[in-house]
Amino acid sequence: MSAPVFSVSHTGLCVTDLDKALRFYVDGLGFEVGPKYDIDRPISETSGDVHLISQFIKRDALLVELLYWFSPQPIGEPSARRYQLGLTHLSFVVDDIAAAGAWLEQHGGTIVPGTHSHSLTPNEVEILFVADPDGTRIELMRLPNGMR
Repeated sequence: MSAPVFSVSHTGLCVTDLDKALRFYVDGLGFEVGPKYDIDRPISETSGDVHLISQFIKRDALLVELLYWFSPQPIGEPSARRYQLGLTHLSFVVDDIAAAGAWLEQHGGTIVPGTHSHSLTPNEVEILFVADPDGTRIELMRLPNGMR
């Protein structure tokens, strides 16, 4: 038996406020708005009344489905550590960590305290984590020259 063929599709991200999420991801991180679907029917892994908006956004090759639930209401908490099981963060390369962090704060993000790994030399990676409006972690990385 030969291995099946897998093609990358998208990443799903549950949000509690679609307008705030779009402000952060589109206006802040530069994603483009794609198709939007209003779903009002039973779907897998849910029970009872189901109503949600599925809003796709795209940046480069990354396609994200923002899932805004009217019913059932979202549950749980996003990952708070890189060693927590499951998806822990999305990562973006930037030229200026401080400017990128400040920009995302202006668009509804929150800098995660204690996550700024200052580089001592231009040849070291510098990292900062910013949480989106729901707490999903975004890693900002400044790479040394020649690593891109």
